[in-house]
Amino acid sequence: MNAGAAGTPGTSELDLDKLFAARLHAARVRPYLATALFALHTVESRRVPTMAVDRHWRCYVSPGFVDRTPVEELAGVWVHEVSHLLRDHHGRGDRVARARGLTGPGERLRMNIAADCEINDDVYGEGLVAPEGVLTPQSLGLDPGELMEDYLRQFRLGPLTQELVWLDCGSGSDGLEREWDLGPDGAHGLSAQEQDAVRFRVARGINGRPGSAPAGWRRWAEEAFHPPQPWRELLGAAVRSAASGAGAGEDYSYARPSRRSAAVPGAVLPSLRRRPPRVCVVIDTSGSVSDAELGAALLEVAAIARAVGGRSDMVSVVPCDAAARIVHPLCSGEGIPLLGGGGTDLRTGFAKALGTGPRPDVIVVLTDGQTAWPAVRPPCRTVVGLFPRRGSGRWSENDPDYVPDSPPAWARVVTIGSGAR
Repeated sequence: MNAGAAGTPGTSELDLDKLFAARLHAARVRPYLATALFALHTVESRRVPTMAVDRHWRCYVSPGFVDRTPVEELAGVWVHEVSHLLRDHHGRGDRVARARGLTGPGERLRMNIAADCEINDDVYGEGLVAPEGVLTPQSLGLDPGELMEDYLRQFRLGPLTQELVWLDCGSGSDGLEREWDLGPDGAHGLSAQEQDAVRFRVARGINGRPGSAPAGWRRWAEEAFHPPQPWRELLGAAVRSAASGAGAGEDYSYARPSRRSAAVPGAVLPSLRRRPPRVCVVIDTSGSVSDAELGAALLEVAAIARAVGGRSDMVSVVPCDAAARIVHPLCSGEGIPLLGGGGTDLRTGFAKALGTGPRPDVIVVLTDGQTAWPAVRPPCRTVVGLFPRRGSGRWSENDPDYVPDSPPAWARVVTIGSGAR
């Protein structure tokens, strides 16, 4: 919670009448959040600085903070805290910590600050009073309207944040368990299914009356109905699964003779050995693929190399629009020329990948899908990474009614870039 710096915990009893009056006011001025506000279970705690939430939808409240805070400001705090939970800041905090190697309480404080910057744009005004000194992106010299993950890249703890060391919205804001948390086995926590049901109802209310909610909430509601895939994890898992299948990355070798040689006197039989899988990445460089997506494709090539054990010498790249270019060995992503700009026929990319020895064990295709596909299944596993497109009018500049064929059933398909959190 960032309504103001925490004071010394008091000894008074929690004023539930005042606290619940503030929640009722919050529900009246933000009716689309009412389901979530009343789903929170209140827990009195003298260890929290102000108000805080855990990942199980419990709201821990300091009695002293309630005593000294006006009802109008408490209403904003209710909305602030439930926003952390609706936007899954605890889950997102865990994921970004793993992805970027962020550890320790200092990094979790940065996540809390970044999460506050994301939601405070949408909290105050129109019936909710902003406390003096409320944390906003502008107070840190940042642009409004961005997500927690974006803000984390743009600031470090320092002079602008030194007055925020007291800030603690609880494990519901950053994923790090607190000493006051009741945990998954404590009373009155919501199950994962119950939490999803609350989010669904709130999102349905926002989508039903989109004009009544700020842009940040409308964006959230759209994603709540169409949850983003952890696409990089899915892509890596799809490549590893394809590369580990029977026959992939296997070859006969005399380096270690087969144990069956003993049954054939005078003969040495090779053994079947597993080697690192060969992966060929076919990148769609046609005019319908943007420069940003080509840049993302190069990042995926590096991620694919990591997914198969870091052997860049086992990964090759084929740029392809209407015709396939030469096969490039993977030395560094920056050295691969992604030339093209015409139409798209990735069948030539498949042919180039299969016709240049040694044959790959896995073909990965990164494309927007505006292509014809091979009529026959290739003699190796195939993973398709699709750049998302919305609206049939964006499929083709020449024919607005054109809708491309879906990737074939024999390919494992992953949507790239949807919800990159």
